[in-house]
Amino acid sequence: MSSYAIGVDIGGTNLKAALVAREDGLLEQTQRPTEARQGPEHVTSQITGLVTDLIDLAPSDAVMGVGIGAPGAVNWERTTVSHPPNIDDWESVNLRVSLQSRLGRSLPIIVENDANVAALGSAFHGAGRHVDSFIMVTLGTGVGGGIIYQNKIFRGSTGGAGEIGHMTVDYEGPFANTGVGGAIEGYLGQRFLTRHARDRIVNYPDSTVRDLVEGDLDQMSPRTLYDAATQGDEFAQAMLAWAGHKLGCVLGSAVNLLDIRTIVVGGGVSAAGDYILDPARDVLPRFVTPGLRDDLQIHREDLGNEASLLGAARLAFEGKDAQVGTR
Repeated sequence: MSSYAIGVDIGGTNLKAALVAREDGLLEQTQRPTEARQGPEHVTSQITGLVTDLIDLAPSDAVMGVGIGAPGAVNWERTTVSHPPNIDDWESVNLRVSLQSRLGRSLPIIVENDANVAALGSAFHGAGRHVDSFIMVTLGTGVGGGIIYQNKIFRGSTGGAGEIGHMTVDYEGPFANTGVGGAIEGYLGQRFLTRHARDRIVNYPDSTVRDLVEGDLDQMSPRTLYDAATQGDEFAQAMLAWAGHKLGCVLGSAVNLLDIRTIVVGGGVSAAGDYILDPARDVLPRFVTPGLRDDLQIHREDLGNEASLLGAARLAFEGKDAQVGTR
């Protein structure tokens, strides 16, 4: 049997892909800018280029399939992505048909929500591998969520379950990309977090953040806040703690709903590590009903983006019924 698969992660900023061997793990990685403002046809063309490059690196006819993690709602058949946030003019695109047509071959292609794919990667290879149920949260351009329940991806009735990023933490709060008022993405998504930081830094004229961006606050990013926090900057530490408190609040609601007490946090913003996660851990019990407070755990996924790429490849290796229980 062929022993290679390609995993693809569609991000709001970058498209990433990897050639993965079933036995040896991740072999090669590549990426291109998403250029989301150019619309779905362009994004699909970019994905095709990545996949083609990786197929060329594998032994002839050895790639058995492509797994794709995509933001937005994915249909039950795992073919079509609808209304992904951060990609303009994308309403509903059948990625399987589109990519197979562009590739000129009927290579098996399975599409899944990006946070579900990250959860699958964590379940097989990362922080989630020691439990049979956990909540996955991805902090990046947006905020994603996935649920592993009793060794299976919980997809809900239509495949759209787990959208933690669109859970409201303040009904009078800002609108996130999908128009949900006060959703956690409107606080912790990359550009939203930095927007809140720019609004607040006026009260911190001596913040190290100003030096790191050479006075151009438009260049501020979550990474800037993290770098400043590690240098002891009061503003950056307070800003990340504020974000962590918001995260802890929404995770409390998720625990109350699901009775799942292990949470794994990944994505680029999670690189801020304990500056965000410790405040989230501190406030989480406050938002969880007393009967569910035992054994609450928040872990950072140290695999980084590799969790999504490995999870996407796992879809291709295992087929539509890929479950954690097959590991």
